[in-house]
Amino acid sequence: MNSKRTFSDRFDWTLAFIMILFCIISVMGIASAQTTGVYDTNFVPKQLFWYFVGACIIAGMMYFEPDQYKKMSWYLYGLGIFILILLMIAPGGVGQIAEPRNNAKSWFHLGFADIQPSEFMKTFFILALAQIVSKHHEKNPIKTLKTDFILLGKIFLVLLVPLALIMQQPDLGTSLVFLAITAAIIIAAGVSWKIILPVAASAVAVGSSLLWMALYMQDFLIEKLDFNRYQLARIYSWLDPYSYSSTDGFHLISSLNAIGSGEIFGKGFKNHQVAVPENHTDFIFSVIGEEYGFIGASIVICLFFFLIFHLTKLTLRMKDPFCTYVCAGIIAMITFHVFENIGMTIQLLPITGIPLPFISYGGSSMMGNALALGLVFSMKFHHQTYMFGNHDDDDF
Repeated sequence: MNSKRTFSDRFDWTLAFIMILFCIISVMGIASAQTTGVYDTNFVPKQLFWYFVGACIIAGMMYFEPDQYKKMSWYLYGLGIFILILLMIAPGGVGQIAEPRNNAKSWFHLGFADIQPSEFMKTFFILALAQIVSKHHEKNPIKTLKTDFILLGKIFLVLLVPLALIMQQPDLGTSLVFLAITAAIIIAAGVSWKIILPVAASAVAVGSSLLWMALYMQDFLIEKLDFNRYQLARIYSWLDPYSYSSTDGFHLISSLNAIGSGEIFGKGFKNHQVAVPENHTDFIFSVIGEEYGFIGASIVICLFFFLIFHLTKLTLRMKDPFCTYVCAGIIAMITFHVFENIGMTIQLLPITGIPLPFISYGGSSMMGNALALGLVFSMKFHHQTYMFGNHDDDDF
């Protein structure tokens, strides 16, 4: 055990610096978004407050070691399920604690803040999956197709409960995040490609079939499969937004106009002219694209790439399999959020209401992401405590 390493040696200064850059970009974007005067509230100090809360969460999580999170994983998973069930049965009428927003019952409205439980459940879910996979490999050191099928069965059982509760809200975007996390951990777990490829092909076939049915068998999806009309409307407005310019396609058209009008260098800070709904939350990237153009938008994307690269580098150097799977899940969660959020603003993907991590305004999103990065900070910090001999990990 190397007990001589100082706090400065063990703390992840690179990750902290990345977070500071995200905070600056977020504050500038939100300040610009509010020049339209749509909201009376000033969200900049609120976002700074949520960043402070996130920093406190990360600091608190660094106190615990990865082994302690491994022991707490099922308790946290159970807590997350309990809160999701509580949300489902909570009163959902107008003005009540779980009043639906955008046709989805996904929030607790607590007066001082709106809390979305599924944001916290993502991290709890990652911990549970990492616990399952690491324990499974301990009991089955020799991998076979049989052990891989057993592992997949365990993983899908753990996925089924939160996925069903979140789909019940309904929240398709968050459900897709859970599927992305699951896929990443399955790949990181080393499940045979003889199993992964047929499952992936089946998933693509099912997705393609649902898309075809959304276009040509709408009544069947609504009546037999319990789809909501607003979910299908998002598909139509994605494929042909100008035919729905006054309804579901308005968000996308506004976003495309904003980003396109920014051209190469943008219009400058607080000089955006296109009014985009929810531009301080889900469509914050539209503001960045209009005010800072292709150059500014590319810088933001590169910063996310640098974050993912840094997390991947940390993952590859982890000695504990549990930590490896946790980091793999966190990378998948952030990557999917970024890809989906930016993709929906440029018509690459349908609009799902997923925020841009660390940049979009939102307390639940910030606290949920802080929980995830708190695990990374903890693993980096305590990893240096248990190192023997001469290692090349001093620059971890």
